[in-house]
Formats: sequence, C-alpha cells, structure tokens
Amino acid sequence: MIAQWYFALKLVHVGCVCISGALFVWRGGLMLAESPRLHRRWLRILPHVVDTMLLASAIGLVLMLHQYPFVHGWLTAKVLALVAYIVIGSVALKRGRTKRVRSVAFVVALLMFGYIVTVALAHDPRGLFSRLAG
Repeated sequence: MIAQWYFALKLVHVGCVCISGALFVWRGGLMLAESPRLHRRWLRILPHVVDTMLLASAIGLVLMLHQYPFVHGWLTAKVLALVAYIVIGSVALKRGRTKRVRSVAFVVALLMFGYIVTVALAHDPRGLFSRLAG
C-alpha cells in the first residue's frame, strides 16, 4: 500500500517538475520576445498552482521516505539550489531592470533548474558530475 502511495506521489512530483520547467521556459520566451501575453492573468496564476502542488508532493515524499534537508547532502543541495532558482527566476521574469539583466538571469535560472534535476536523479550534491567522478 505504501509503495502505491509513494509511486503516485513521485509521479505527481515529477509531473509538476516537468510542467513547472515548461512554464518557466515558455514565460522566459515571452519575456525575451517582450510579448504582452506574459502578463495574462492565467499565466501568472498557473505556475503558482503547479509550484504549490510540487512543494506539497516534495514535502509528502520527504515525510514518507524520512530523507530530510540538512541531514542528507543531496537534498540540502537541492533545496538551496531551489531557493537560488526562485530568486534568479524572479529577476528573469519580472525584477530585472533591463532586458539584458533578465536574459542573463533567465539563462542562469535554466542552468540552476538543470542542476536541481541532476541532483535529484543522482541523489548526489554533485549532480551530473557525480557520474564523472566515478
């Protein structure tokens, strides 16, 4: 029974990661194109709904698996990188004063998102580089 809940929760979590990442890329593309569609109400609300589900599923997985940030190194790295991603993503989509600042922040946020995904897949703070270190 617990295995079923785990797989369902993990599916929700991974699905929300994919949707959240896709929405960020889409919104970043709209920002780069200076499209007024970026400011549509539903496009400002939907990412918050998805990210709330993402956070709730993450908390559920943490509690279910008894793997906690600041206890497990890979999870600590993931949480700290997530905070950085949120701040940098905010600069990219709305807080950056110039398009150049927003563009650079967008690229850095995408790199941070990739790092978070590789840390999650490897269960190692080195992320993708853990495979190289052997």
